Amino acid sequence: MHGARRATLNFRIDLLSLEILYQDEQIVAINKPNGLLVHRTYIAEPDAQFALQLLRDQIGQKVFPIHRLDRKTSGVLMFALNSETVKLVQQQIENQSVTKRYIVIVRGWFPESVEVDYALTNDRGKTQEAITHFNLLEKTEVNVPFGKHKTSRYSLIEAHPKTGRQHQIRKHLNHLRHPIIGDRPHGCNKQNRLFKERWEMNTMMLHAETFICEQPISKEQLKIVAPLNEEFIRMLSELEFSNKEMI
Repeated sequence: MHGARRATLNFRIDLLSLEILYQDEQIVAINKPNGLLVHRTYIAEPDAQFALQLLRDQIGQKVFPIHRLDRKTSGVLMFALNSETVKLVQQQIENQSVTKRYIVIVRGWFPESVEVDYALTNDRGKTQEAITHFNLLEKTEVNVPFGKHKTSRYSLIEAHPKTGRQHQIRKHLNHLRHPIIGDRPHGCNKQNRLFKERWEMNTMMLHAETFICEQPISKEQLKIVAPLNEEFIRMLSELEFSNKEMI
């Protein structure tokens, strides 16, 4: 109990300074840590911290979220410094002129390339079109018995969502039967238990690595890249992935 309490306190201390990846007069981008909510919500604990409030306090200026990332997802999170910029960048997202790249570790050996066009229903019961393109980066097989198998197989992939639905990448990968390692509830409970017991790993292996859009005022292309977190890098090593230069 005491150990868990110390871990919570350390997490809060670490989040007092967010990693700012880019900032100009209209936009600021951060590398959101795993476990941090974007903004206040009904699922939050009473003492929870939020990216919006933390960033506002850090830069001393009001900020507006341009898009969302799941609490369990790390990586590029974009904010605007005024409401007009929010509208302009969100229009780019709606027009599919924004490029997003996610790095993911999944169960099993993934196909070389696949596009999933599978409608999803959100928490409010609304069903919407959802399209994600996936590419294989690397496959690995480690000497870790699992179930009836003598080894365990995993894939390092990239995901390019063309739409922005709730839990889209997580649900599409579960639909393909290649769930994300560390994902709850859309992942594999047995695999998640293996990672917790063998590697003491509870983090979801989904990272929003790249966000490319047009700067709405200057019209220049912005390419924001978020480095992988330490836990993701550790699991790449533990699972014996070799092609780190692909990330």
